[in-house]
Amino acid sequence: MTATMALLLSEDDPVLRDVLEAALMDAGFTIVAAGDGTKALAELEADAARFRAVITDIKLGTGPDGWKVSRRARELVSEMPIIYISGDSAQDWPSKGVPNSLMIAKPFPPVQLITAVSTLITDADTRRTD
Repeated sequence: MTATMALLLSEDDPVLRDVLEAALMDAGFTIVAAGDGTKALAELEADAARFRAVITDIKLGTGPDGWKVSRRARELVSEMPIIYISGDSAQDWPSKGVPNSLMIAKPFPPVQLITAVSTLITDADTRRTD
């Protein structure tokens, strides 16, 4: 697996993070997992270009939230695919989410996330080659 297939997964619930990480790895992705917004931002600052997409919960405990993580990802890589996952913040997505992102409301089957990630990566690749 090449580093170009790495995804940043930012989720503060360790059980859900492990389930999603396993499903995404089974789908062929390399995962860098962050348990909070501070770690997610540090991963982006270290080398945002290594990520093909960012998957982030909105409420990440103390520290930066998923809205901030996604905005920073887009500042660093303008076409970065962003997928928000949230149990209670979906109503804020139209006003706080970055353009051309997706929101998946919890609970959801992991295959829904895999499909969303694959679709956004393909769309971003298409825009890069235009």
